[in-house]
Amino acid sequence: MKLVVTGGAGFIGSNFVRHVLREHPDDRVVNLDKLTYAGNPANLADIARDPRYTFVQGDVCDATLVRDVLHGADAVVNFAAESHVDRSLVEPDAFLRTDVFGVFTLLEAVRAFKIPRFLHISTDEVYGSVAQGSSSETDPLRPSNPYSASKAGGDLLALSYWRTHGVPVVITRSSNNFGPYQYPEKVVPLFITNALDDQPLPLYGDGRNVRDWLYVLDNCAAIDLVLRRGRDGEVYNIGGGHEVENVVLTHEILRLTGKPETLIRPVTDRPGHDRRYSVDSTKVGRLGWRPRHPFAAALQTTVRWYREHETWWRPLKSGEFRAWYERQYAHR
Repeated sequence: MKLVVTGGAGFIGSNFVRHVLREHPDDRVVNLDKLTYAGNPANLADIARDPRYTFVQGDVCDATLVRDVLHGADAVVNFAAESHVDRSLVEPDAFLRTDVFGVFTLLEAVRAFKIPRFLHISTDEVYGSVAQGSSSETDPLRPSNPYSASKAGGDLLALSYWRTHGVPVVITRSSNNFGPYQYPEKVVPLFITNALDDQPLPLYGDGRNVRDWLYVLDNCAAIDLVLRRGRDGEVYNIGGGHEVENVVLTHEILRLTGKPETLIRPVTDRPGHDRRYSVDSTKVGRLGWRPRHPFAAALQTTVRWYREHETWWRPLKSGEFRAWYERQYAHR
């Protein structure tokens, strides 16, 4: 299979590209990535010379380039997205462009070339905050911020192309991912790397917000399964099945890094901060998937990875990141 992966130089995308080449030796992967601040060629340095892998730098909103790259593809997996909620509060236009218009551009090419499968990667955040129980794939979408609203817009657009034009769309909505190669603006790598440097850990509000944590390799396995066995026009939730309050996660990271709890720095909560996410993964379970990495062991592995890969993350925490970090946290 010739597989086009968009956003494959990002966190989940790079782990997925590596997963495909490992699990499906006969597949070829073309990675189309704009290389924004969160797209990093170093994420795939170990496979850069693999003859089955091709990298193309470009924007999913560039219709001409997208058509050139997608021509002859057997499937497209769309990871390309602006994905950080905090940035969406101050720069929402970039999210609307990539997360909605970019999806439109890809759908038009998939439709034109009659590509047999378009897998759109989404998020549990489109359901909004869930006080009790878990969100199912048929629940209404109630996004709370520009990021989740842009992802919901992309989801609905993709499903409309299935219903109107018969474009073979499937969607996955996963819970919070963590693991190697995650850009350090997100809470797990930010707190791990700050702790390793004896820097404060900025914890929002009372720290009681709940997230369901999913190890990235488990998510990649689920995405791969949906790609090959999912039904056209269907949505599949992918949850880790391990809900944790942010403050509990923070204490566990400090324990694993051997750092004191005095590093915790409470900061003013994020506007519109959803209290809890939870998804029902029964549907993807029927395809034969379940998470294989227990949360405690996966978090320990993740801490060890960042401890052993300082040469990967230290360059990322300077320049653009440092300016954003100071703007984000200096006065909170």
